[in-house]
Amino acid sequence: MIIFLILGALLGVFSVLFVLQNVTPVTVSFFTWHMDGSLAVMLFLAMLSGILITLLLLFPSYIRDAYRLSRLNKKTRVLEDEIAQHKAELQSVPPQTSISKEPL
Repeated sequence: MIIFLILGALLGVFSVLFVLQNVTPVTVSFFTWHMDGSLAVMLFLAMLSGILITLLLLFPSYIRDAYRLSRLNKKTRVLEDEIAQHKAELQSVPPQTSISKEPL
């Protein structure tokens, strides 16, 4: 897991360095919407929108996994309580007398 964090940080550093080296003025057009700015700003906005879209796509699975984890934790507690009950019942049962294995 830590390797993904390191790779993400490195990707972020390289992305920022790439953006800072591209400061040429550009115009971005999307249907009737036009925006003027430096290439660095446009690339940075594109990177941020990609991050936002990724987070929005990952959010439902995060909620599903958190719900599943809470359900499994509840089930584990119930099963641990059952185990404790069975152990208590076994300790309260008197030991059985041994049966002799002599032939009749």
